[in-house]
Amino acid sequence: MTDKDLQKGKRQFEHFQVIDYFRFIVPSTLGILLFMVPITYNDEITIPVALMAGVLESLLYDKLPLTVTIILLLVAIVSIWATSVKSRRFTTNSFLNNLFVIHPAWVFVRVIGFILAFMTLYKIGPEWIWSENTGGLLLFDLIPLLFTIFLFAGIFLPLLLNFGLLELLGTLLDKIMKPLFTLPGRSSIDCLASWMGDGTIGVLLTNTQYEEGFYTKREAAVISTTFSVVSITFSIVILTYMKLQSYFMSYYFAIVISSFVAALILPRIPPLSRKPDTYVIENKQMEQTDYLSGKERLSFGMIKALERAKANNSFGFTMKSGLKNVVDMWFGVLPVVMAFGTIAVIIAETTTVFEIIGAPFIPILHLLQVPEATEAAQTMVLGFADMFLPAVIGRGIESELTRFVIASVSVTQLIYMSEVGGILLASKLPVHFLDLIVIFLLRTLITLPIIAGIAHIVF
Repeated sequence: MTDKDLQKGKRQFEHFQVIDYFRFIVPSTLGILLFMVPITYNDEITIPVALMAGVLESLLYDKLPLTVTIILLLVAIVSIWATSVKSRRFTTNSFLNNLFVIHPAWVFVRVIGFILAFMTLYKIGPEWIWSENTGGLLLFDLIPLLFTIFLFAGIFLPLLLNFGLLELLGTLLDKIMKPLFTLPGRSSIDCLASWMGDGTIGVLLTNTQYEEGFYTKREAAVISTTFSVVSITFSIVILTYMKLQSYFMSYYFAIVISSFVAALILPRIPPLSRKPDTYVIENKQMEQTDYLSGKERLSFGMIKALERAKANNSFGFTMKSGLKNVVDMWFGVLPVVMAFGTIAVIIAETTTVFEIIGAPFIPILHLLQVPEATEAAQTMVLGFADMFLPAVIGRGIESELTRFVIASVSVTQLIYMSEVGGILLASKLPVHFLDLIVIFLLRTLITLPIIAGIAHIVF
């Protein structure tokens, strides 16, 4: 874009009407309030979307496991039929085609997800499949929460995505995000939504933006595995469970610093650095803004935001977009989370696999002078199965320093198969299972020394 183009763009302000500013300001403000403004409810910090999800979950808690199991059954049956028959009804509808006409391996995963949910719901088969620490943890604790979060996050996400907020923030923050994290400015909102709400919200946001051509494959992979951070709410839950509430400021400082360093390093090394910088679709809305000054950047960002808001003048289309997000996450993600999450937790609870895998961390923890290193070692890898498992296993450790390290590391690892990991594999994002293993280990190795250093200062 030349200076002449920019001047032409500035003159476009004259063509915007009051209603265009209204379309930009009101939905975007609502989106910020719902996804990023913390509120206090029952002495806990949360955000409106997470609060609504939690309230609905508590109201429908007894019915949600059965409801989800029925959904998983329908998804498995329709996926088998659609993938094998490839009916014209599915192949001519891009949404249904992407949702149900899938690779046979993913059909198998969806079937396994239903079988595990059914066995857990009715306590059929060995107890190690459906106990409260394995299948029960997924079906009765995690899945109901995801079900309600997907409902509200999916419906309200268009407020953040479709009315110009990302266009404005993306333009303004480009100068910061690119040199630091090799990412476009609009990715900052994915991080904020995760931080204040839930990592799953960040993944959903990133996946939607990726499919619309706003992120390259590399950018989407980096954002989803580096910026879909654990929420403040869950961080507090972990700390409380570890009986370290009085150390919250030091704890969260350790999380922020170590996560920041990881976000600087990971995009610049494999496997993330090897992802291609190509888009899944061509997006004509993408513009280069590197050369713009501060005032020019603000003006250009506002123009792009108002143009996006003006183009999105259909309430019906917005609602339809939101409902599609909900159905996509309910049908596409829940079966995968149930399948992979349950299997991972079963392995953690019934075998010594994670103890064996965690053994190499014993000398590292000794080197970092972390007490009770042998007991703490397996917690360094348990988080790959479920984010809460390190706290469950590490709670009995006597050393407060060690519990502090476990609590902090478990929050910075991000890749949990029972939640974010399963969602990433179920999404269209260009991240594979092997990628998740490598990224999880790299995040652990990068953040552990930083957190241990801070822990020694605190204790």
